[in-house]
Amino acid sequence: MQTKRRHIDGRHPEAELLKEAAELLRAGELVAFPTETVYGLGANALDASACVKIFEAKGRPQDNPLIVHVCNRAMADNLVANWTPEAELCVQHFWPGPLTLVMPKTSKVPEVVTAGLANVAIRMPSHPVALRLIEETGLPIAAPSANLSGKPSPTSGSHVWRDMKGKIPLILDAGSCLVGVESTVLDVSGGIPTILRPGGISREQLEAVLGEVRVDTPSETQAPKAPGMKYRHYAPRGEMILMIGSSKRIIQRMGHEIQKGHARLKKVGVLCSLESAPFLHNQLPELLFVLGSKNRPEEVASNLFEGLRLCDERGIDLILAEGVEEGGLGTAIMNRLQKAAGKRVLYM
Repeated sequence: MQTKRRHIDGRHPEAELLKEAAELLRAGELVAFPTETVYGLGANALDASACVKIFEAKGRPQDNPLIVHVCNRAMADNLVANWTPEAELCVQHFWPGPLTLVMPKTSKVPEVVTAGLANVAIRMPSHPVALRLIEETGLPIAAPSANLSGKPSPTSGSHVWRDMKGKIPLILDAGSCLVGVESTVLDVSGGIPTILRPGGISREQLEAVLGEVRVDTPSETQAPKAPGMKYRHYAPRGEMILMIGSSKRIIQRMGHEIQKGHARLKKVGVLCSLESAPFLHNQLPELLFVLGSKNRPEEVASNLFEGLRLCDERGIDLILAEGVEEGGLGTAIMNRLQKAAGKRVLYM
């Protein structure tokens, strides 16, 4: 399949490009497009056959639900059987934005979208291209991240091109995404609101509006309740070790691991904070990627997937990553780092 890559204005998207993409979506084809979090791989959410193509293009397990993107409340009402008071509050305070709400679905939502579950995951993105594309299409768009399943999520059109070239007909490229990690997924189907996946809206922000908010612990033996819960995600090709704790101890251990890696003829990459970088530069890793300052988690979030993907591009065999402080956006960052590293986590 020939893939077209159209560069589109992220603030004022060109009408003719939106029309081209909308025609493909209405015809049951796939289109990759930017959101404020990461790039999405979109299909008509009401067309089961079109949604199946998402799983095929990504190599995604079909028990992993999809998020449905809408552009207004009326479109969401078509898909939601019951709005709880907590859901209403979330819409008022956080839509459009990086918050996905899990709510009881109507019969209009195909089973493939929800992986057979009774609830559907819905969000209203804030990116102008995403909103205008949904409006132009006139349909809700099911869209997981536009990457090969399990690999680092795409935060630029170039990332999507590398993963999806030859697999889909069109990529709308608006440059880099602002947030850089996926949306928070919040179950507001009834009872105490529960975070199923941390993301661009923090637990603290949600608690300020909703009061008590719980965090779900996914089980390896159960089907995922929402995207990003069960399977190893965001994984680079190389072995990855995540280090958490004292900066001084992390720097010392990274120096030791770089030496060990070089002794085994491995190419070593380091993902670290701005504050730690000067102390690691002299250790001569093949790649030293600065994620951002410890004091600016939004900077780390926006650079995280770029760093992981750069490790793959450079053929890094061993990746040493510095953790960040939990809380706020840091919780979402650590969730991604831990999933990327699998079980290789060292506490300093």
